[in-house]
Amino acid sequence: MATFIVLANFTDQGIRNVKESPDRFEAYRAMAEKHGVVVKSVHYTVGRYDMVVVLEGSEEAVMATGLKSATLGNVRSETLRGFSLDEMRKLVGSMP
Repeated sequence: MATFIVLANFTDQGIRNVKESPDRFEAYRAMAEKHGVVVKSVHYTVGRYDMVVVLEGSEEAVMATGLKSATLGNVRSETLRGFSLDEMRKLVGSMP
């Protein structure tokens, strides 16, 4: 399975209801699992982003989960495809 890193920020709606964020996240986790996406970790953060979530799954499943989450209006996110050290070794090893 591919790894994805999601960088998220609360919207105005999301921060107004921030006390509900842990429960909303559990609902997100359940939705992700229904799509075949595994939530490896979640971190509420200080700085440029409010949350960092690490996921594993197919591109299609992660995309569907992200789109559904976006329709709820509590966060805006940026999703990055992550590569492990072994995956990177394989990639650079195949370079001409």
